[in-house]
Amino acid sequence: MRRGTATSPIRAYRAGGFSDTDDVLAVEEPLELRIGHDSSGEASTLSVMMRTPGHDRELVAGWLWAEGLLEAVDGLETDPDTPNVVILRGDSERLRGAARATLTSAACGVCGSGSVERLSIRAAPALWTAGALDPELILTLPEQLGRAQPGFAATGGLHAAGLFTPDGGLLCAFEDVGRHNAVDKVVGWAARRSELPLTDRVLVTSSRAGFEIVQKAALAGVAVTVTVGAASSLAADTAGALGLTLVGFVRAGRFNVHAGAQRVGRG
Repeated sequence: MRRGTATSPIRAYRAGGFSDTDDVLAVEEPLELRIGHDSSGEASTLSVMMRTPGHDRELVAGWLWAEGLLEAVDGLETDPDTPNVVILRGDSERLRGAARATLTSAACGVCGSGSVERLSIRAAPALWTAGALDPELILTLPEQLGRAQPGFAATGGLHAAGLFTPDGGLLCAFEDVGRHNAVDKVVGWAARRSELPLTDRVLVTSSRAGFEIVQKAALAGVAVTVTVGAASSLAADTAGALGLTLVGFVRAGRFNVHAGAQRVGRG
């Protein structure tokens, strides 16, 4: 298996029935950019990004260029014992100034090992009392969401997230250029209506299922997340660890259950 992919067990729904098999997922892991030790011997974090491992030096160099910081860095150091950390050497004062000015997404929430454990402490246990979801109902949810995407119909350039009842009723739908922003809008809608946690609700997104989608669902109390695109390895692992149901690749009469298959009927 290539470094950028991982094999994960799934419950596959095909032609009206389920079977257990393996799926190949894209690997998703955090990469922390640390500024080299200062006079006190401490290293500080410049940024944390989610990525597929491989060509990390190229990724970091490109990010630094986009941020106008590449010329402030003399070298990059990696440690085989901490593969998800890159140490930046160079103009430490300028880099630390950039770190203070940079808005690092709190949605990521990943700084290394233990992130899922920290998330499990923050996230309340998801409650689901509605019984098993009908597989054929799940297949209709992306189409329903699509009908609530006028921006995508006009531009082809927007993601969407929607909240559904267990019987397929659409409660709300929002669009955004960012898939995470669309989910935030759903959660914000519920928060403004004092409806959090989202017990017995299904979150549906037009995007792939990355870690941040599962994280936001868990923090909002969503027990079932359905995505049109594929799941990443970290998303599947996190959903399993937190007891969430994650259904991906819902299209053309088929889908993959990456975690929480007990909430999906057998068809």
